[in-house]
Amino acid sequence: MTPPETPTDGKATNGTTSPAVSVCLDDKADVSLPVLKKRSDFLAAARARKQGTEAMMIQARKRRADEDIDPSIIRVGFTCSKKVGNAVARNRAKRRMREVARAILPIHGHSGWDYVLIGRKVETDTRDFKTLQGDLKWALRKLHAPRT
Repeated sequence: MTPPETPTDGKATNGTTSPAVSVCLDDKADVSLPVLKKRSDFLAAARARKQGTEAMMIQARKRRADEDIDPSIIRVGFTCSKKVGNAVARNRAKRRMREVARAILPIHGHSGWDYVLIGRKVETDTRDFKTLQGDLKWALRKLHAPRT
């Protein structure tokens, strides 16, 4: 099925676009962080530093020098358990965490670190986006503060 404004002959003139076409107007859209995919990376982060906020739990670990990953990059992983809700709720929470990480980690994260963001039951989904960003900034400050 084609949208109503789409030319049916296939010859769209310049500037004629369908309302179904998505245009990303965000200038930060090209910023993408490498994503953790292997279970061993998640387990390694789980054994490292942790900091909880109202909206999420953040696990962070500094990669070892002998790992064959570029030490100048920041990697991130996202997870939500079934306690968060059904698949729709878990995916929504992960999308929100992905956007927060995309905005905050390149600025406040440290190179050579892996971060795992874990969603919480209701708070990750319902919390105001600016507050969610503030939570991640606060957690990163706590995680990278000198230990006494």
